[in-house]
Amino acid sequence: MCGIVGVVSQAPVNQLIYDALLLLQHRGQDAAGIVTQQGRKFYMHKAKGMVRDVFRTRNMRALPGNAGLGQVRYPTAGNAFSEEEAQPFYVNAPYGIVLVHNGNLTNAKALKQELFQTDHRHINTESDSEVLLNVLAHELEKVTRGGTLKPADVFAAVRGVHQRVKGSYAVIALIAGHGLLAFRDPFGIRPLCIGRSPAGVMVASESVTLEGTGFDVERAVQPGEAVFVDLEGQVQFAPCADNVRHHPCIFEYVYLARPDSVLDGISVYQARLNLGKTLAKRVISTVPPKDIDVVIPIPESSRPSAMELAQLLGLPYREGFVKNRYVGRTFIMPGQGVRKKSVRQKLNVIASEFKGRNVLLVDDSIVRGTTSKEIVQMARDAGAAKVYMASAAPPVRYPNVYGIDMPTPQELVAHGRTVEEIRELIGCDALIYQDVDAMKQAIGSLNPDLAGFDASCFDGVYVTGDITAEDIARLNQGRDQSGEDTEDTSRLALPNAEVA
Repeated sequence: MCGIVGVVSQAPVNQLIYDALLLLQHRGQDAAGIVTQQGRKFYMHKAKGMVRDVFRTRNMRALPGNAGLGQVRYPTAGNAFSEEEAQPFYVNAPYGIVLVHNGNLTNAKALKQELFQTDHRHINTESDSEVLLNVLAHELEKVTRGGTLKPADVFAAVRGVHQRVKGSYAVIALIAGHGLLAFRDPFGIRPLCIGRSPAGVMVASESVTLEGTGFDVERAVQPGEAVFVDLEGQVQFAPCADNVRHHPCIFEYVYLARPDSVLDGISVYQARLNLGKTLAKRVISTVPPKDIDVVIPIPESSRPSAMELAQLLGLPYREGFVKNRYVGRTFIMPGQGVRKKSVRQKLNVIASEFKGRNVLLVDDSIVRGTTSKEIVQMARDAGAAKVYMASAAPPVRYPNVYGIDMPTPQELVAHGRTVEEIRELIGCDALIYQDVDAMKQAIGSLNPDLAGFDASCFDGVYVTGDITAEDIARLNQGRDQSGEDTEDTSRLALPNAEVA
């Protein structure tokens, strides 16, 4: 879950990309980077930290040019603490290419060996994005053999990338002196959209980035599709993959994306309202509405679901938690201990909304359970008589391998536990989860043209069809951040994992 943006404009793009990254900050807080192109030369600055901390006036002045890329990084693969793995990445041949990537390659290790042994390319970091860049560079070199580069050659190279690369990837690249390339994996797991303004063309992870910087959203980049924008702003599209099936990540709608974005034709805000409707039915079957005094959301992604649920049940909706916006999301903070410590720094209760009441807390999802347990205790400390917890998403029972940091089963509170066992662990009086099929229907009804969703963290079905329990065990090696021994996942049951 990173945020990426690319621009070709008639005017300097450094400030434009900076503004775009601010609108994507929710997608990654570990590092940020911008590269611009003037003539055939790239100018780059990247570092660890938030956008506002990484870029100073002197850095912005050193980023000239009318085309560029940017990324906010959320670590899912590689060394989360290594500044050298901040993006964009650069390779000098052929032509000179810089690249930003959102997603996760499931065959990065095999590709890295292949690049070294067969393609004679060196990978200097543990980042799968550098692997992807070198695969693209090699495919471009094969197609052009150092000759003049044409858009048809670029599309042929992307076809070669699709044949070699597995996993999720939304990619934007700049080819020195030629233009901007963007493409998406054949399943469209990670989002990407394109927009225009009188001054140029922008490609970004979310529509809010385009709208917030003065661009009109044109459409989503389709799964397996590539877009090439030359330096004059002329745009060409081409399908570049076989066996395309549109299965965007459903967790984007549940939690990751901004509510004011539209992803693949679906309003994120409306998706969350729909989840509230279906969750209301689940609440009624578990806790009679007359036993609930007030509905309180856990900021911020759960608000639309909580409001819709409260309205349907005829219950008061109140804000009971105040969020400190200067503390990062606990979900994407490395280390279980850091997450737990930051919950009370991040949220404070309005005690009058809890005292003597039976409260229904609504969250967008429950992943590790650390935050939920602390919040339930905070509600009790504030004087709540009973604390019920409802999740707008189903139990997260399986690791995610497509770019969300929930890889190791032992970090998932729902893995191997019943709902009653989770309730006891969290400490609430009742626990209500969304139903998997109801979630898919609630969101899928907003765009019937979709083939389905990647909901692997909920149902264990990995849409790329190449993930086994052994793959997950390999991907999880060294990933445990809790200080405990990594659990053996070689016997992890994956229902229908080999068939999407």
